[in-house]
Amino acid sequence: MSRRRDPVEERADDSVDLYDIATWERRGPLDAVSSGIYRVMVASARLFVVGIALLILVGIGGLSALTDPQIGALTLLSALPALGLTLYVRRTDVTSGEPLSILVATFLLGVLTANFAAVLNSITKGTFDGLGFVGNVLFFFLIVGPIEETVKLLAVRLYAYGTDHFEAVVDGAVYGAVAGLGFATIENALYITQSLDAPTATGLGLIGAGGGITAVRALAGPGHVIYSAFAGYYLGLAKFNPKNRGPIVVKGLLIAAFIHATYNTTVGIGSGLIALATGLPQLPSYFVYVLLYDGFFGLILFRKIRRYSHTYREVHEDEEAEESAFEVEATEFES
Repeated sequence: MSRRRDPVEERADDSVDLYDIATWERRGPLDAVSSGIYRVMVASARLFVVGIALLILVGIGGLSALTDPQIGALTLLSALPALGLTLYVRRTDVTSGEPLSILVATFLLGVLTANFAAVLNSITKGTFDGLGFVGNVLFFFLIVGPIEETVKLLAVRLYAYGTDHFEAVVDGAVYGAVAGLGFATIENALYITQSLDAPTATGLGLIGAGGGITAVRALAGPGHVIYSAFAGYYLGLAKFNPKNRGPIVVKGLLIAAFIHATYNTTVGIGSGLIALATGLPQLPSYFVYVLLYDGFFGLILFRKIRRYSHTYREVHEDEEAEESAFEVEATEFES
């Protein structure tokens, strides 16, 4: 998109100095001070958000859940499927690889920003409790889906989005997936902690008691990766289309929130129907439903990424062909 210019700048030629008239750049000491203050304000705002998220994490017991070795082991096991899917998304990136440091930072921010969703979900849940099934549906579509996908996208926006390494649309899907992994990890840790009676279950007994919830959370994790990869892809698209940045980001969030909320609404019904039709126990039926649901939307996501990859290779092959032809012509001319 071409930059919108003031009428003076549009008509003036390069010989006219338009500094502080219609254009601006850092020149004097006051300009440098103003730029420095702005950078500090932006950094402080980010640190404030991270600090509040960290306080919430400590307040709801998330930090102790992650530092307890036994809970940590169960959490790690529950996060393995989501981790595998995240690594696969990263491998589909045909552009330059993303630095490990930024991926780790995005993961940690995903862990932290998840706590905003935990608080907001808890505060608003009571509003829908008296409405039965309809209340659950409204809660999932109006609160859980939009809020959780927004905080995961916030994890990308806080740091990775502003770096030079976020240099392609598809990078948004990679960082979105990593943020989803961070979200799933802390969510799993909290669910596992809350479902175990820590004083009466220790050591191998705790691992055994937590096996069921760990398996359930392991199946829930990949969904978070898929949802936020969708939203992240559109965040990447927005970065390179600033004229329509807002609507593009909203589109990505709507898609991610809809898939997320639909899963929450249908997983109990769907797995129950599978159990009824096949005679499978509850957990295997749940596994089949999650596999079908996540597999369907995962396929759509990977087709989108594959389409980007195909176009990327195509345009780069054309560029290389043009450069080779130019080099041949230059050589013939020189001879």
